[in-house]
Amino acid sequence: MTNSFAEVLGAKLFFVIGSNMTEAHPVASTFVKQAVRNGAELIVADPRFNGIAEHAHTYMQIKVGSDVALINGMMHVLITEDLYDRDYVMANTVGFDELREVVMQYPPERVAEISGVPADTIRAVARKMAAVRPSMLMYTLGITEHTCGVNNVLSCANLQMLLGNVGVEYGGVNPLRGQNNVQGACDMGALPADYPGYQKVTDGGASQIRPGLGGGVARHTGPDDPRYDRRTGKRQCQSALRVRRKHRQYRA
Repeated sequence: MTNSFAEVLGAKLFFVIGSNMTEAHPVASTFVKQAVRNGAELIVADPRFNGIAEHAHTYMQIKVGSDVALINGMMHVLITEDLYDRDYVMANTVGFDELREVVMQYPPERVAEISGVPADTIRAVARKMAAVRPSMLMYTLGITEHTCGVNNVLSCANLQMLLGNVGVEYGGVNPLRGQNNVQGACDMGALPADYPGYQKVTDGGASQIRPGLGGGVARHTGPDDPRYDRRTGKRQCQSALRVRRKHRQYRA
């Protein structure tokens, strides 16, 4: 999670996608429901009308596997209607032109055919998220447990960065994970193909800056190691925005 559970109660808008949190994460869902009772708005996208959808102001019943198309359609609206956070994107991300090229292929009418969500609803949700900022995006295994799960996650991150919702209070990309500390172990560089912050060991620039960040770093396997391909070293993903940091870049 990029943000803490303590911020949930103060959030103004939630976009929950691929999450049956009332059953899978009942404690977390109570925070969301309490925030909604306090006036926050809730948008839910899921193939099933589940427990959290009962509290939603807007429910989008998407077809299974159409998450990327739906989010691309929303980003299409944000870009074509100039509703995205231009200053944030210019100051804090790279790869915008590449992202725009992809999402321009997903106008709401086309996405409606793919996802089953009406084009007008896609536009309304995108406009709502642009109007109410920051907003908090939350997902569960309904996003990750797909053959396209990596691209699903990238799309969620792209949407939030386009809106300027990463690195701010009451915003962020907040996965509700299935196991204790699975996220933290990856964040801290436990994956054999990544430095902390998901910097690839094959990235020469990342390798050079590690000593300047202080302390020893455990030796990681490289592409010649037979274990390398068991994780993400060779995985191909669609283009994504990346958030700039002072010393390094986090691939979203």
